[in-house]
Amino acid sequence: MLASFCPVIRTSRIEESRAFYTGLFGFKVTYETPWYVDLARPALPPRELSLIDLGHPAVPEAQRLPVRAVRIVLESEAGEAELQHALSRAGFDARRVFRPPGRAPGALTLMDPGGVRVHVVAPA
Repeated sequence: MLASFCPVIRTSRIEESRAFYTGLFGFKVTYETPWYVDLARPALPPRELSLIDLGHPAVPEAQRLPVRAVRIVLESEAGEAELQHALSRAGFDARRVFRPPGRAPGALTLMDPGGVRVHVVAPA
């Protein structure tokens, strides 16, 4: 049986990515080196996410490319207006926020600093 699940995002912008996920979504740093960061949300069930510097020797040469073909979906208790306010407070570039055609209000798609699409939805 699956006990945990932790996506690992390869990025060339590890500091900015850490700030993005901690500042906007409340992840906490649980382990950090200059080239690797573990993040977690201490909820039930816990949520985990890791970041790795794509140029580090621990990453095989053939995989030293940013991950861009992944879309992460995060459910946020914040409404769209609250999320937009948090984005502006964080100095987030509004050009990286968009609502795909046909999406309901309250659902936004952001680009993290490394170019990963993060789809944020309100709870169902």
